[in-house]
Amino acid sequence: MDFARQQRDPTRHLIGITFVIVLHALILWAMVSGLARKAVEVIKKPITATIIEEIKAPPPPPPPPPKKIVEAPPPPSAPPQPYVPPPDIAPPVVQTAPTITAVTPEPPPKQEYKIEPPPPPAPPKVEAPPAPAKPAIRKGITPVTREDPVYPRAAIRAGIDKGRVLARVNIDEKGNVTDVVIVSADPPRHFESAVREALSKWKFQAEGEKYVGEIEVVFTLKD
Repeated sequence: MDFARQQRDPTRHLIGITFVIVLHALILWAMVSGLARKAVEVIKKPITATIIEEIKAPPPPPPPPPKKIVEAPPPPSAPPQPYVPPPDIAPPVVQTAPTITAVTPEPPPKQEYKIEPPPPPAPPKVEAPPAPAKPAIRKGITPVTREDPVYPRAAIRAGIDKGRVLARVNIDEKGNVTDVVIVSADPPRHFESAVREALSKWKFQAEGEKYVGEIEVVFTLKD
């Protein structure tokens, strides 16, 4: 069935209009008969409001009574002292002069003095003689390590079979030779260079100070 056709049906509209008219008629009848007045009176009844009081907290307990301070009774005052009459003053007593008795003093005890002999004199202090001073030039010194000089070839070619050289060496704190000085040579100008070269390599005992030593070197040509 078409829905639009149902809406255009006059029978349905008539039923609705009839229902509205009946409802208005009932309301009018109720107002005339007093039913509506009763409903208004019911609505107009006074509204009873109950006020609930606030619960108050119990009052605080009363403060304790103040303590009574019992004061100590004052000490009893001392009773008045009875009157004491002043003593009678006795008459003055005449003093007799004292008798002087001579006392012989006893002699003091005799003191004896003991004279002790004086202590013996201390022995004279013997000081060790000072160590002899070292000579400025030491002789006969012995090296720790040494190297013998080589016989010069020039002396061999010259037919010189022996020679003698006197030299002085400067030695430092560590025992090393720092300088060689030729004092004399026999024959001259043949052995000096060999002596300087050999003595410069010698090593002596370290003494912690510098000194000068004198050394004699003798050359002999062996067959």
